[in-house]
Amino acid sequence: MSKLGQRAVVCGASMAGLLAARVLSDFYETVTLVERDRLPDGAEQRRGVPQGRHFHALLSTGSTALGELFPGLLDELVAGGAIVLDNDQSRAYVRLGQHELDLSGEFADPAALFIYQPSRPFLESHVRRRVRALANVTFLEGHDVVEPIADPAHRVTGVRVVNRDTGAETVLDADMVVDATGRAARMPAFLVNLGYERPVEQRYPVQLSYASQFLRIPEGMLDENAISVGITPDRPVGVVVVAYEHGTWILTLFGIDGYELPDDLPGVIDCAAEFAPAFLIDALRAAEPLGALSAQRYPASTWRRYDKLRRFPGGLLVIGDAICSFNPVYMQGMTMAALQAVALRDCLADRDGDLSRRFFKAAAKQIAPVWRGNRLNDFAVSQAGGWRRALRRLMNWHSEKVQAAAANDPAVTEALLRVQHFVDPPGRLMQPSFLMRIVAANRRPKTARATGVEGLRAGGP
Repeated sequence: MSKLGQRAVVCGASMAGLLAARVLSDFYETVTLVERDRLPDGAEQRRGVPQGRHFHALLSTGSTALGELFPGLLDELVAGGAIVLDNDQSRAYVRLGQHELDLSGEFADPAALFIYQPSRPFLESHVRRRVRALANVTFLEGHDVVEPIADPAHRVTGVRVVNRDTGAETVLDADMVVDATGRAARMPAFLVNLGYERPVEQRYPVQLSYASQFLRIPEGMLDENAISVGITPDRPVGVVVVAYEHGTWILTLFGIDGYELPDDLPGVIDCAAEFAPAFLIDALRAAEPLGALSAQRYPASTWRRYDKLRRFPGGLLVIGDAICSFNPVYMQGMTMAALQAVALRDCLADRDGDLSRRFFKAAAKQIAPVWRGNRLNDFAVSQAGGWRRALRRLMNWHSEKVQAAAANDPAVTEALLRVQHFVDPPGRLMQPSFLMRIVAANRRPKTARATGVEGLRAGGP
């Protein structure tokens, strides 16, 4: 297969950038990844990825996409110690509202629902190693991207970069430049400088705060590999505890609407003890902290609508969080980056004209249902006032019925998880057959289920 051009440049070497470089390596003679950080050799935290200190996971569709791009990588992750939640759904504890999801039954299609749980540094180091092994890919570390360069016809022909140590500027010629610099991407300003319109930004406030701590929990204290207690309309704080590689765990406490979290680990655990199951709190209090508590804020979700622009420079694309950043509580960012990378591969393989239009349309098709679902979920649990309170009460009534049904019927739980994993569109939850299951499940008395190392453990504090 002939190449589309001589060189592609990817700005940013986090997950979206690494995945874009992998795809571009099949279509361009050389690929250069420009990264402001000095990249570690192993699974280490780095300054340019502060979110690496918080919980991450790859949903089933994201894991499948990653496996397509890097054959054998998923097996490598497991061999290296990564935890996988697959057919044994009993290894997870999930409480939505006042109800624990029924994970005790056999799902109709268990192969479609699995989660890889590597820490962000662990996953990124494995992907980075794979990308470094590509003969036509090079890394330019310790450099900031200044701006893209365009010719008189407004086609991007390269990118200006500056060495962070010496201040020396260099222009990298390129047939394709991909912006993968994340939420803080400056592409809208670059477009204005090149004579184009800024993309419309759709935003909705989340006012999320979250605090995370890596831990080592004594062996045998938790049977589960993932524990999640979500936010409710009456409680703006939730907790997630996830098993990572090499016997490590991560604890994340999160709150919305500006909820102020404790700033130390004992305070975080005490806060979680007000609503999380007692068996979890016992394990957390017995755990050994690894490193310091990390705190971060996420004010709003943002979608830059590049797909709506009438004009866009040739030789330029945007990918990952630089297009759309999702509420990190839903653990969708890496999965969406992987799906967009596969979409980029397919668009490049078609070799039709107007690549940017086709790619941004494909990305928007992936983003739109997730964006709508997240916005509804975040709206339902927010305490923001105004005329929308009546609508929020109606949504919460519906959510309560669905959650109660999921506590009684594993088929309802499976349907919810299939939407969460992007396997099915959200509209599946409005089909008559699903709604009938909701009605039937709410008519049945809730059945008690055994969970945890002692067989019977309380579902709450």
